[in-house]
Amino acid sequence: MNKNQEMLEKASYPKLLLHLSLPAVVIMLVMIVYNMADTFFIGQTDDPSKIAAISLCAPMFSILSGLGTLFGSGGCTAISLALGKKELGKVKRYSSFCCYAALILGAIFLIIVNLFLSPITNLLGADPDTIADAADYLRIIALGAPFIMFNNVFANVIRADGAAKQSMIANCLGTVSNIALDALFILGFSWDVAGAAIATVLGNCVSCVYLFYYITKKQPAFSLSPKAFSLEPEVSWTVMSLGVPMACSTLLMSLSHIIANRMVIGYGSVALAAQGVSGKIGMVITMLAMGICMGLQPAISYNFGAANLKRMNRIISSTAVFTVGLGSVLTIVCFLARNAIIAAFIDNAEVIAYGQVFVFASIIIGPFYGLYQLCQTFLQSTGKASYASLVALMDKGLFYLPLLFILGKVFGLYGIIFTGAVTLFLSLTAGIVFSLIWRRKINASDKAAKELAG
Repeated sequence: MNKNQEMLEKASYPKLLLHLSLPAVVIMLVMIVYNMADTFFIGQTDDPSKIAAISLCAPMFSILSGLGTLFGSGGCTAISLALGKKELGKVKRYSSFCCYAALILGAIFLIIVNLFLSPITNLLGADPDTIADAADYLRIIALGAPFIMFNNVFANVIRADGAAKQSMIANCLGTVSNIALDALFILGFSWDVAGAAIATVLGNCVSCVYLFYYITKKQPAFSLSPKAFSLEPEVSWTVMSLGVPMACSTLLMSLSHIIANRMVIGYGSVALAAQGVSGKIGMVITMLAMGICMGLQPAISYNFGAANLKRMNRIISSTAVFTVGLGSVLTIVCFLARNAIIAAFIDNAEVIAYGQVFVFASIIIGPFYGLYQLCQTFLQSTGKASYASLVALMDKGLFYLPLLFILGKVFGLYGIIFTGAVTLFLSLTAGIVFSLIWRRKINASDKAAKELAG
């Protein structure tokens, strides 16, 4: 048993937070900065239409992230469960499958976007003010899709045995590179939106170089060899079924954002720019909660695989308390500082006026989002992908889309903006119900197994 696996099995909760969640939270902070960098530097041009163009393209980048999550989150869970059961041969097959599936899907994304660039930009809701910039941004992002996919997948996969520090390093290297290149390309060379896209792609390439080095030189349990690649259902279906909940959530969120953006831009590019900036502020709270839960995912999976339910339940209950407390504090801080934060992105009076309400709509879920994410993590980490997928489908599809049209029709722009908050409370209720049902089944199965053994 290596040190990482020993930590998953025996370390105290504070130590798990320090070694697993803290690096994951840093990764999320890095991702927040990563997502904000383009918006911030483009905002220095004082042109709301350029920020609107990037906001319109965000769902396509989220689709890439969602596809990466399918193999990254699924691979991480599958490998953690295999390590808990000491099935080391499966680890190499899972990791090799994740590698080549990521590269193939990235190449397919590249081809599709370049073949259908004009219809895609129109579908995203681009208008005459934004269509040229949106097309430039998408074209360049698509060229880097295989690297973006590999980065998204393996930044998750290497956390399977507790190597959160290395995942953090990969993300930090990419983000620092992206920020430096943003400043150079946008402010120095005046490449504007195209410069932002090039910086994003090159930042991902830097992360890929580090991840490739770590996996091939420092992690003998994993494999990137084509010889270990397999499409057998035992490998492919296991990874994808475990990754479906998170991927489904991200992909549905992308679809929802496309529809919401098309509705918001009907109120003008200034309104969409305000939504884009406000969404970045709300992202601070949601992604930190996600980082805590994702960081602890290997510990939950490992102890479930090792049949140590007492420790698994203790980790889950402690995480619930911690995320509610942290989310509440962050919500208050973001609300009090909302005007200053918006002005830091773009000092435009109209954007700030919209943003005051938009920010409130994006952060009101703060104290509760961690519980929702914990339900998703618990269901996925213990192999109940069907329940987790259903909860994700409710959150981003069954609940969100009907409410988007209903609230938008009744309350106009502000109805659209508050749809996410209303949906979250409904989805959280569903997540808690499904988690309690599944937990009861786990406990009953464990009790029966002990009675049989006794």
